Amino acid sequence: MTSLAPLSRAACIGGGVIGGGWIARFLLAGIDVKVFDPHPEAQRIVGEVLANAERAYGLLTNAPLLPRGRLTFCASLREAVTDAEWIQESVPERLDLKRRVLGEIDAAAPADALIGSSTSGLLPSDLQAELTHPERLFVAHPYNPVYLLPLVEIVGGTATAPATIERAKAVLDAIGMKGVVIAREIEAFVGDRLLEALWREALWLIKDDICDVETLDDVIRYSFGLRWAQMGLFQTYRIAGGEAGMRHFLAQFGPCLKWPWTKLTDVVDLDDALVEKIGAQSDAQAAGLSIRELERIRDENLVGIVQALKAGRGGEGWGAGKLLADFEQRLLAQASPPETPDLSAPLALVETRVSPAWIDYNGHMTEHRYLQVFGDTTDALLRLIGVDLAYVEAGHSYYTVETHIRHLDEAKLGEELRSTCQIVAADEKRIHVFHRLFAGAPAREVATAEQMLLHVDTKAGRAAPAPGTVLARLRPIVDAHARLDVPPEAGRSIGRKREPVIA
Repeated sequence: MTSLAPLSRAACIGGGVIGGGWIARFLLAGIDVKVFDPHPEAQRIVGEVLANAERAYGLLTNAPLLPRGRLTFCASLREAVTDAEWIQESVPERLDLKRRVLGEIDAAAPADALIGSSTSGLLPSDLQAELTHPERLFVAHPYNPVYLLPLVEIVGGTATAPATIERAKAVLDAIGMKGVVIAREIEAFVGDRLLEALWREALWLIKDDICDVETLDDVIRYSFGLRWAQMGLFQTYRIAGGEAGMRHFLAQFGPCLKWPWTKLTDVVDLDDALVEKIGAQSDAQAAGLSIRELERIRDENLVGIVQALKAGRGGEGWGAGKLLADFEQRLLAQASPPETPDLSAPLALVETRVSPAWIDYNGHMTEHRYLQVFGDTTDALLRLIGVDLAYVEAGHSYYTVETHIRHLDEAKLGEELRSTCQIVAADEKRIHVFHRLFAGAPAREVATAEQMLLHVDTKAGRAAPAPGTVLARLRPIVDAHARLDVPPEAGRSIGRKREPVIA
């Protein structure tokens, strides 16, 4: 099976929260995954995680994902890893257990297989100490949910080969993740070091009754949590320094580091009373929502944030949004040529869902998102006739010069959307299209769009006839759609020509 990554077969040992996320990430990149997890509910748990992941991807991107990889549950670890190119170990965080499992993986895996450990704090040198082939072992520490959050900390041990690190980084990049190489191994690496500091201080604030867990979470999510989503810590503080930048910030706030503000050097006693206190407050905060419901809410929010970041900097993207935009470009560039559709009816070109980022204050899809879906439909038509990224980069494209939209019904969060395209007329420079958008099941028509497309020589900056290769792919669709009734809603103002005139 073709995959996005420079590998086609992976094995996941452990299918819990993190292991299940890895499984979903690999499968949705078109990679076949074999799983070994002796837990009696492993298949149910992995299935639920995968369902949430597929739902999240449907909201996250309209780019043409590859067919999902094959998922196989194995009866033994050896069966799972025997032909794997990447093996991801995600068993509980105990050094003795991880060493034993990694030893079994090392003995059964192909000689050139990559072996990543999902440990959040154990040193890779300690993990590889008893392996026969320690050079291929590295830490691949992800963040939950693995299928949406792109970061993976890559940490090599003393025996890890540099080529292993480079191969791992390349694979992660290919599946839309951000592999960051940590220069020196250290317990808990970078991300968890920062989180541990915040977590330790948070526990003291709860223990000392400064606030409850919901108040503490509100302080994070309504303030610096939003800043961190795009710029992280140091760049945020650079801006806080004003025009003088980071140096001014350090001069102004640096002395505070010596003030007795923190209890970071003092570890809170997590006794039964504090555990129950935090547990009860957390239960109240959840307000009856199940873990799966909370996961779906989290995923929807993350999708909205990433899509907002993708639209930043005039569409160039920022942070995780730029990573998504780059990933989508690779998806589009290597997508299989579109199959010849059924020409006896309007072309069914786009299927997607209403994303959380598309919802307005009325609770349904906002106006400009209708135009986005219709634009995606036009793009799908253009790819069908050979006007793809390579064609555009070569200096030619079709520009939309006129659009008329009718809003007929409301599309609501999470609803499936399906868009169709009918070519009303075309000549060597123009394509006149009529789109219909359907939502929900059973499908109801929620909008139509009529557009005039003009072929342009982008280097010359003027309209120009499309080349014969494009017209040859366009002609059969035009001829077939000439036998369809012209949509009664189509307005004469969008174009004067009613009959296709491609010879």
